[in-house]
Amino acid sequence: MAVLTREQILARKVAGVTEEVDLGDGSSVIVRGLSRREASETSKVDDDFEEVEILALHYGLVDPPLSVDDVRAWRAGDQSENVQKVVSVIQRLSGSAPGQGKDATKSVPRRRRAGA
Repeated sequence: MAVLTREQILARKVAGVTEEVDLGDGSSVIVRGLSRREASETSKVDDDFEEVEILALHYGLVDPPLSVDDVRAWRAGDQSENVQKVVSVIQRLSGSAPGQGKDATKSVPRRRRAGA
């Protein structure tokens, strides 16, 4: 088993797992999952779905990095649902997509016996 160096540990923290998202017009963006702190920040505005998406995009976009105002402008002008495509990948990489986390580990209820 290899012992990590300081640089390797910090590189993992910053980079994490990334994925390229094809926007369907020949362009793409690179995203990553949110850190625990970032996920916590987005959950603080949980009652405002729009703000949750904006923060997720702000934190999760690696290339190109966008400010919160940039994300708002992109989201407002998005006619082809690219924003939703990108948000879905960020959610999946963060482990917060529908069907992940607690929902994925729930037991399937046993079938009741016939006639019971």
